[in-house]
Amino acid sequence: MNTRAVAAGAGFVVVAALAAAILIGPRNGNTAPDGAPPRLIAVAGLGEVKARPDMATISSGVVTEGATAKEALARNNTAMNAVIAALKNAGVSEDDIQTSDFSVSPKYPPYQPNQTTAPRIVGYTVSNQVTAQVKDLAKLGTILDTLVQAGSNQINGISFGLNEPKAKLDEARKKAVADARAKAELYAEAAGVSLGKVIQISESTAVIPMPMYKMEARAQAADASVPIAAGQQTVAANVSITYEIQ
Repeated sequence: MNTRAVAAGAGFVVVAALAAAILIGPRNGNTAPDGAPPRLIAVAGLGEVKARPDMATISSGVVTEGATAKEALARNNTAMNAVIAALKNAGVSEDDIQTSDFSVSPKYPPYQPNQTTAPRIVGYTVSNQVTAQVKDLAKLGTILDTLVQAGSNQINGISFGLNEPKAKLDEARKKAVADARAKAELYAEAAGVSLGKVIQISESTAVIPMPMYKMEARAQAADASVPIAAGQQTVAANVSITYEIQ
């Protein structure tokens, strides 16, 4: 302890564990002397709530080829119209279907190591992708099967989520605050001080999504609907709380 700290009658103890840090100042009153660092405890809290997902987002589309861009596009338009119609017929709202990617690209012959001339275009590829939100998971397997039967030859993935995550987020927030408070009380007890009022609270929240599952569409669809395992969704809240030390 240096001379200045002794003269001011102040001592500092630093206790650190995981995401929490405690700074403890003078213990002879609720207010730190002028010029002394504030007497605070800053901790982080985490709250998590598990919930079964009640919706899914599908990324699906069609890739076509043709000798010309016009030919490839015409084939793609026909197939995509059938795919979108299949989604609507399966009960997916038009508002929940959105184009997510569209591209037209040339095709070249295989690379030749000794080739001296520029490669010539031998055809064109057109790709059109849509994302669709399925809000009735009981229909998800059947919809995937229907998409393949309708002509979709590219299903990039499925992600699960919650239609209304707010209630679960609020529950996770409460758990995060309780977790932070428990840490602060533990450190305060270990340091021989007590907690005062809350000085600051900051938050970051997130719904942790399930992984995207990639599928390869087959030319022949299965007789039964595609089996789906939705698992659970984790809703998480993180808070940082700063307390005054008494």
